[in-house]
Amino acid sequence: MTVVLGYPTGYEPDSQVVARGKEKAKRTGCEVIVTNDPKEAVKGADVIYTDVWASMGKEKEKEERANKMKPYQVNRDFVKLTKEDYIFMHCLPAHRGEEVTNEVADSKNSVIFDQAENRMHAQKALMALTM
Repeated sequence: MTVVLGYPTGYEPDSQVVARGKEKAKRTGCEVIVTNDPKEAVKGADVIYTDVWASMGKEKEKEERANKMKPYQVNRDFVKLTKEDYIFMHCLPAHRGEEVTNEVADSKNSVIFDQAENRMHAQKALMALTM
């Protein structure tokens, strides 16, 4: 598969992790692409996966992050660049109106609640294994 990481300048993922991912992708015929262009990141995508812009512990940076990440908001215009049957994923909880609009989060393409349910079952299995 091709994995595209889209993010604003200054929020780059760890370069060593990206390098390892690119090396593994190369060996398996896949590709890892990194870009600061939000439209390039989702053009023709099968899946869009996003997260909150300011995680716990980053509350002081919330306004700055929101300003830089606004072009990456998953909204109606953004998803027009994907495949028609794209899947929208989010690890929840979502900050609706920030990283994703209600229209996308509640769309037929959204699997966020199935995703959360599957994560819950995986976490229960891990708990059972460690008890």
